[in-house]
Amino acid sequence: MTEGDEESELSIESYSLLMLNYMLARVKFTSKHYHINTGDIAVLKFEDHEVRFPIAIKQPQLPILYDMGKDINSQVTIITKTFLRYNYLDVLIKSIRKFYSSIKIIIADDSSKPQSVSGENIQHYIMPPGQGWFAGRNLAVSQVTTKYFLWVDDDFVFTKNTKIEQLVKVMEGIPELDVASGSVTTEQVFFTLHYHEGQEMDGGCLSRTSKSRFHVIPGWPRCSLTSGVVNFFLARTDAVRRVGFDPKLQKDDASEFFMDGLGSLLVATCNHVTIDLQTNTTNKDEALYKRYRNPGKGDVRFKEKLHFFKNNLKCVRFG
Repeated sequence: MTEGDEESELSIESYSLLMLNYMLARVKFTSKHYHINTGDIAVLKFEDHEVRFPIAIKQPQLPILYDMGKDINSQVTIITKTFLRYNYLDVLIKSIRKFYSSIKIIIADDSSKPQSVSGENIQHYIMPPGQGWFAGRNLAVSQVTTKYFLWVDDDFVFTKNTKIEQLVKVMEGIPELDVASGSVTTEQVFFTLHYHEGQEMDGGCLSRTSKSRFHVIPGWPRCSLTSGVVNFFLARTDAVRRVGFDPKLQKDDASEFFMDGLGSLLVATCNHVTIDLQTNTTNKDEALYKRYRNPGKGDVRFKEKLHFFKNNLKCVRFG
């Protein structure tokens, strides 16, 4: 016998333990108040015994699926951001085409005097001048239609060891992984982030430790989990879009994206895929470029204020 169907309390009685277990196995909990992500506490009482257990109430999300196709061109889009460095960009594109003749390349460009960049399967987006590093990344990522994108700086150069397929293999083999980086020249750049939650009014502290990682990924001895990586990485498009790049940060702030993604993005660093830096390319606007690129004291103070307000941080420690 049952009493209380579709009410907040349900009573079940039976003289048969088998029947009681049968009915308990078919009890359904339904929330009467719509919410996309909340919970409740269920209480089960039997004689002098009481058990409490949480119930998650969550609206399921629609899956985001991509047609992986049969080759790298339908799996990955290469994206970059450029500013006043067309000589570097030209070398980068030629090196990409040497190894990947048809892969799509997306360029976000906020140069003050933009030049034409054309070629098969190249999308060149002109932005208002000086919008900055993260605004350009947001624009480029917004136009990606493949499951993955490969982020590269405009002064990189592809080599025979820049094997995108190897990073795709890692990402496909570890479905929960969101970002997988390689090495620039022979150096792996990565760091861990540790958040120490403080008092509500005072804010917390974030510690960033360079050359620090957590552990090797089981089954993938050349990859380790970490919190943040260098500007050469393969990423799941939908995961990065959920985090985004803060357009308030205009200068080179590689750490901030991974700070915003802490607790959301699972990141790995791998040492079996590499890309090189250009060493012989020159830029006639190099002085102007450095003035825009390198953060000054005012930029640092602005970033500290942003962290205090947006992230409720009273301190960020680097080590």
